[in-house]
Amino acid sequence: MASVSIIYRKDKLNKKGEAPIHFRIIKDRKISYLSTGFMVHQDYWDFENNKIKSKHPHSKRIKSVIANKFSEVQDQVFEFDNKNKSVTSKRIRNEVYGMKPTDFIPFAEKLAKESYKNGGKIGTYNKNLSVIEKLRTYANGRNFTFHDIDSDFLIKYETYLRGETVKNTTNTIGKDYKYLRRIFNEAIRQDIIEHKDNPFLKYQIKSEKTQREYLTDEEIKLIEDYNTTPGTRLDLHKDMFVFACYVGGIRISDILQIRWEQFDGVHLNFTTMKTTSQISIKVPTKGLEILKKYKTDEVEKSDFIFPMLEKNLNTNDDVILNKAIGCASSYINKNLGIIKTKLKLKKHISFHVSRNSWATRALRKGMRIEYVSKILTHSDLKTTQIYAKIVNSELDKAMDVFNEQETKQ
Repeated sequence: MASVSIIYRKDKLNKKGEAPIHFRIIKDRKISYLSTGFMVHQDYWDFENNKIKSKHPHSKRIKSVIANKFSEVQDQVFEFDNKNKSVTSKRIRNEVYGMKPTDFIPFAEKLAKESYKNGGKIGTYNKNLSVIEKLRTYANGRNFTFHDIDSDFLIKYETYLRGETVKNTTNTIGKDYKYLRRIFNEAIRQDIIEHKDNPFLKYQIKSEKTQREYLTDEEIKLIEDYNTTPGTRLDLHKDMFVFACYVGGIRISDILQIRWEQFDGVHLNFTTMKTTSQISIKVPTKGLEILKKYKTDEVEKSDFIFPMLEKNLNTNDDVILNKAIGCASSYINKNLGIIKTKLKLKKHISFHVSRNSWATRALRKGMRIEYVSKILTHSDLKTTQIYAKIVNSELDKAMDVFNEQETKQ
């Protein structure tokens, strides 16, 4: 006779202190587990009475759902027992749940949503959804399970992503596949699939070393001097780009949101959107000249310094804010592309190039790498060292002049 119980899988505790709640099925001394679909922090679990604590904000709903599913699982186990059918978590799962939990895309979407609800960033959530959406487009209406995605599937999908339809780079595909691998690891953790069924055991995620695009002092001066009509978006976007090249390589998500009340006449004081780091940047002369251009008599302290976003935009709503920043970023990068074409610059220019340009110029001018890292709000000095390698590479090339002179002699 099989038995069913509810168990908190403390052996699967994650870094956040959460673990899944499972149904444990024991039949002929063999144990199998079935996910309830809920993850709960250990502080909210009553280990003595084996149930969720009432202080959990959604305890009533979770208790109700688990109780109903527990009853269904028990009934199904009893039915299989009576018919002498083998009792497995997979068979129970397919009978109890209307949708197979092993359907990949629904599981991935649910995981992305849960990650966002548990404190994830809206930008990361949207990136994850875009990875899933690309896979959905490739599936073309076909529903597939985890077991349908093997190493051959990954190879064919990679070919599709590289093709004319999507035209993804090796590193973009690599980022997508790392997220897909994360989904498989979570499915394994929740006992939805076995470790041996992970296709990434036989598939190597590829990556390429890329040179970060940056501008020289001369190239920045070219953009700075490019003639644009005052008051136009093209003029505004040029000023924002040049400002970031001189003032700490401020991210586009931050420069769009900086208000006059965050400028004390010398420093910009703000909290970065990506890393939530509090930062104070001294604005150099060139930056002050640009700010002076936008400091009109009509400006209020609560206004955005660079008037790109709507004045009354609800910046507390992550979804609204992220969408506004995304639209503004596309518009700005499009205009930067126009300037690049007009100036016949060979380098690719996006707003992020201003960040790379500031970092390489700061190191080239002798700023200590620790200071550069702090201003860029990098959590790891290794990230900043990428720019140091670029500068060192320039020095190596400069030293080649001696080889050229020796050759001429």
